[in-house]
Amino acid sequence: PVKDAQTHMYTHSRRMKCKGMAFTLKERQILGIHGLLPPKIETQDTQVHLNRYIYLMGIQERNERLFYRVLMEDIEALMPIVYTPTVGLACTQYGHIFRRPKGLFITIKDQGHIRSILDNWPETSVKAVVVTDGERILGLGDLGVYGMGIPVGKLCLYTACAGIRPESCLPVCIDVGTDNEKLLRDPFYMGLYQRRDRSQRYDDLIDEFMEAVVDKYGQDTLIQFEDFGNHNAFRFLKKYREKYCTFNDDIQGTASVALAGLLAAQRVLGKPITEHKVLFLGAGEAALGIANLIVMAMMESGMSQAEARKKIWMFDKYGLLVKGRAYETDSNQEGFIHPDPGDVKSFLDAVNVIKPTAIIGVSGAGRLFTHDVIRAMGSLNERPIIFALSNPTAKAECTAEDAYSLTQGRCLFASGSPFAPVSLEDGRILTPGQGNNAYIFPGVALAVILSGVRHISDTVFLETLVDQLTDEELSQGRLYPPLSNIREVSLQMAIKVVEYVYSKGMAFRYPEPVDKEAYIRSVVWNINYDSFLPEIYDWPGVSHSPVVD
Repeated sequence: PVKDAQTHMYTHSRRMKCKGMAFTLKERQILGIHGLLPPKIETQDTQVHLNRYIYLMGIQERNERLFYRVLMEDIEALMPIVYTPTVGLACTQYGHIFRRPKGLFITIKDQGHIRSILDNWPETSVKAVVVTDGERILGLGDLGVYGMGIPVGKLCLYTACAGIRPESCLPVCIDVGTDNEKLLRDPFYMGLYQRRDRSQRYDDLIDEFMEAVVDKYGQDTLIQFEDFGNHNAFRFLKKYREKYCTFNDDIQGTASVALAGLLAAQRVLGKPITEHKVLFLGAGEAALGIANLIVMAMMESGMSQAEARKKIWMFDKYGLLVKGRAYETDSNQEGFIHPDPGDVKSFLDAVNVIKPTAIIGVSGAGRLFTHDVIRAMGSLNERPIIFALSNPTAKAECTAEDAYSLTQGRCLFASGSPFAPVSLEDGRILTPGQGNNAYIFPGVALAVILSGVRHISDTVFLETLVDQLTDEELSQGRLYPPLSNIREVSLQMAIKVVEYVYSKGMAFRYPEPVDKEAYIRSVVWNINYDSFLPEIYDWPGVSHSPVVD
């Protein structure tokens, strides 16, 4: 009987190794393995994405230089694994794939002791901190401490894209609880089992964190805020930007990469940005960040702020952002509230009434650029601009294939997550541009670290990628440089920003480098192995034998 039981269990074990959690309910019942696996049924695609992430991050834990060499040599294929979209999946599974800590976890229970927690971090020369409180992870919502995957992924790109030394980077997750009911009931959840603390204690905790970072690492330490909720993101940016060296990538990084896409489209159309009318799907931090930077770009071209704001409209879950609507608006939205243009009940109505030249999706609500919306944009514009920037891929407002096919290949398309090239009926192959923040934040971070900037102005984010695109790449449908060139793109971005901040008196690191490009290239981190041999040399012409007369 014992042998039979062992054989029975061995057979079940062999069966489960065939597909893991991808067995369907019917297969589990027929094969006699129902109940031996957790109830979730995964697809093989999900297993592939997650295991690629686990494997790559395992290399990082075992051999850091090898990890970055592997990542850099095939960055176009591997970035979607360590960053969006796969990092979103990894965050949802963080408690199940956790192997060892890669950053600092600070909870609201640690109030009054944050400096001592920073003292526990083994590296003492930290130059850049990426911090999240996990409330708004990509388009996935509140993931609590599982959001730690985002700072880890962002800082991987600091190193891979811009050559910032990995020991200079510190990922941080602030745990003040979660309002995600599923996580609060999950026995494997790794964070505090409590609802988010939204009291004054939360603000006091963030204040203490900011003070502790600069006290420990210096006033010019870069602190990047990541995936905070809309209501806190703008508040903290406004509160800290003049006091600390800080920026919010969801607001400013997303804005910069979106503006770069619009300016690339300007090269194709031969139409200045001041002649565009932009309709946003979404009115949160990403939309407002992009809108404000577009306004700045229009003002740089001679338009007044009031006139520039009239060119920008927003549509959120309550409808068009207009005066007198029943739902409350955020104070940050006030500049983009316009008189009601008429009967607008849907986003399609908004497109038909406002007649935008560009639509930008940052709602995180999925496929809301419907076929009818795309066709309407195609009928209103010879070359419509369609940016579906929500992440991950499943949350994108439309696919590249829909955008191109429904406009007969005329649209200028960009997305937040990658889409494959699209083949059209006329034989053309168009390569969709990925409006990836990784084009912006690593280069900006490198420039800020090297120049000693203490406060980051929005004007820094006007430095764009448009001059790094060739005419041939534009003809292929690209609005951004190939990701395979991301290291050079990041270095060129850093060079432009360093030149700008020194010219404007914003840099505090002296002496000022005479050849800024040579200086930047000389300090980027080398992925090649160091030699462990001490310095060895000969004494030419020296004899170790006694002199014989």
